[in-house]
Amino acid sequence: MTAEPTEQIAAGPVLDDIDARPGSTASLLRTLVGLYLRPLGDWISAADLVALAGDLGIATAQARTGVTRLKQKGLLLAERRHAVGYRLNPDAATMLERGDRRIFEMREMTDADSWCLISFSMPESARATRHQLRRRLQWIGAGVVSPALWICPGHLQGEVLEIVDDLDAREWVTLFQAGTPTTAHTLPEAAADWWDLDALRAEHLEFQSSLETLPEAPFAAYVQLIDRWRVLPYIDPGLPPSMLPADWPGRRSIAEFLRLSTELSDAAWQRVREVTRAEVTGAEATGAEATRAQVTGAGRS
Repeated sequence: MTAEPTEQIAAGPVLDDIDARPGSTASLLRTLVGLYLRPLGDWISAADLVALAGDLGIATAQARTGVTRLKQKGLLLAERRHAVGYRLNPDAATMLERGDRRIFEMREMTDADSWCLISFSMPESARATRHQLRRRLQWIGAGVVSPALWICPGHLQGEVLEIVDDLDAREWVTLFQAGTPTTAHTLPEAAADWWDLDALRAEHLEFQSSLETLPEAPFAAYVQLIDRWRVLPYIDPGLPPSMLPADWPGRRSIAEFLRLSTELSDAAWQRVREVTRAEVTGAEATGAEATRAQVTGAGRS
């Protein structure tokens, strides 16, 4: 691999939270970078990144191609230190922190929690913005009450505002905080109308089934666990019990994720330390501890 100069921070959007299909090379590398570059001090050598990718079953040529795509997406910047390597784009920090909250602290609503209603009316000249708004609201688990009225848990209002501001759509969007909806149907029936609960159920069951095929090595198992899990906390809004069937599989998914991530995280981090020969101290050590400790707070609200 030839030496690469230090890059300037890329202009334009950074890789979206769930922009890659779980299990793909791009997704596994993105998960690896999101988990470990911050506790490693925001930099890793190209050789170590390729070696860790190899632990995930990604061939060297495939890994290099995948890393190039992460650079194109704005997640990584080439930077040579004592060796050719990559640093985390500072512009990715907000996205990664948001992902941490979703992945490791998935919230389940209670019946007393508030809702956020998103009402919007846009001119035809803003059709592309309207499409992006709907697409991104769906990404964060919002439900569709009507084409121009969406609903999501109240604690996601900040994320909704980030989306609206990012799209420069404030003049067309109004947000409301609301209590429990009142409809002509039961709450479970309303939830089934506003969200595709059958598809969500299938996603949970597929995740649970996939746990049977995790690798034996803790590092590969942990990264694949996070990669397979990370989309679910986005598309599942964590509806309150009154809106879900009694046999809802989401509760088991959360419990299994908690159990396995707690079992695997320390050994996985040790493997990263071995490959990178990292001597993490000070603030970086604090970051590493935070990464390993995040799972202990998952599911709390």
